[in-house]
Amino acid sequence: MATTTSVRPLPTAAGFRNPDFPNHMGPHDARIIIYGYTPSFVLCILAIVLFALNTIVHAFQLVHYKVWFFAPLTLACVLETIGYVFRSLSSKNDPYHIIWFVIQYFMIVVAPVFISASIYVSINRLIAWASSVGYEVDKRGWLRPKAILWGFVSADVVTSVMQIAGAALVGSSESNGKDPATGNNILLAGLALQTSSFSAFLILLVILRVSLAKDLTINSVVRTKDMFILALLVASLLVYLRTVFRLAETSQGLFEYISIHEVFFGALEFAPIVLAVWILAIWHPGRWLPERKETVPPVEQEGASPAPKAEG
Repeated sequence: MATTTSVRPLPTAAGFRNPDFPNHMGPHDARIIIYGYTPSFVLCILAIVLFALNTIVHAFQLVHYKVWFFAPLTLACVLETIGYVFRSLSSKNDPYHIIWFVIQYFMIVVAPVFISASIYVSINRLIAWASSVGYEVDKRGWLRPKAILWGFVSADVVTSVMQIAGAALVGSSESNGKDPATGNNILLAGLALQTSSFSAFLILLVILRVSLAKDLTINSVVRTKDMFILALLVASLLVYLRTVFRLAETSQGLFEYISIHEVFFGALEFAPIVLAVWILAIWHPGRWLPERKETVPPVEQEGASPAPKAEG
């Protein structure tokens, strides 16, 4: 007796149809499943639980520490939760539904932009803190906090709009039986630019840490922030890993090996992002970058005599 499976890819030109989910061709249904597979309901539920919990944790810390600049990260967790709710609808009810696909794609693609924005703002706060303890920002022409923040945020916004527009065109083309190449190319360009932008940010973050380490006047105080800086770096690398995965998936093409195997989505989209937001919850900037100015212990010059004590 023949058996059926939940994932049975057809030739690239034909797309994917799940025999366990007959296509009723409703008003919002595509002729194929645009995902390239039927999404895993277990993965969706796991994601909803983890991101919802993280929303609560970040919202609490946001209010407790009054670090309003970190609000975008709470919003990112909300978007991820909503995205996986719609993905679960595709999994259980109708994987052909275009609107559910577009909404989940929009939410899951846009959420990392807000995570990145929170990381960019945290770096700005780190620079401001370093400046308050003696780090001479003005002498370093490459270090312009406002340019760093708005430059990278603007790049993320533009590239995300390109990705969403490309995905929408892919969905529309597949629904109408047209060639999705144009939409896929727009999506690919957005991902390529986003990857380049985030690569530049990672390089900047490493240069900043090296520069702080070389400044002996504040080195002892900077070391107290090493765990926070490391957490920011790891979270950034996880977001970067997710972006590289999306670039590889799109460059390979629609309904090719990466895009039709959900294991790649789970390991390289879901896992890096959920780890990143939990890392930023544990090493929260509200605890590591206080508003008050910290003092730097005086550094005695070699051979200098200690200051005489005042006679009482």
